[in-house]
Amino acid sequence: MKLILTQEVDGLGAPGDVVEVKDGYGRNYLVPRGLGIRWTRGGEKTIESIKAARAARAARDEGHAAEIKTKLEAAQVNVQVRAGEGGRLFGAVTTAEIADALSAASGEAVDRRTIVVANPIKSLGAHEVTIKLHDEVSATVALNVVPA
Repeated sequence: MKLILTQEVDGLGAPGDVVEVKDGYGRNYLVPRGLGIRWTRGGEKTIESIKAARAARAARDEGHAAEIKTKLEAAQVNVQVRAGEGGRLFGAVTTAEIADALSAASGEAVDRRTIVVANPIKSLGAHEVTIKLHDEVSATVALNVVPA
């Protein structure tokens, strides 16, 4: 099944991309959630409008993303979690907890889906995470995981 993506899908593509997916994945997941629409010959105009809007938004947001990057990298971020003896956590630190801590520390709203954690954080101490703010702008933030 050929689809035109209307939103970014991890591992598949960006808005405006034409992708080939299995019928069930497209019919049962992508289309009902509004992540893609069926490809047609008339859909070429849709592709062009999606790509034009994305390009305009990217040009406008790149400068703003650079400003947010400087704020995030300068912020002292502490994530409070429940921990047992020896500094071992009762679970992993989630991206939602990281996003809340980043928003509180920097004053900028951070979407949890933009946070990339290389390895699950399961111990107290200093850790680093990457936040993908824009296609060309990523911020590396130092986290300090402390017991609650």
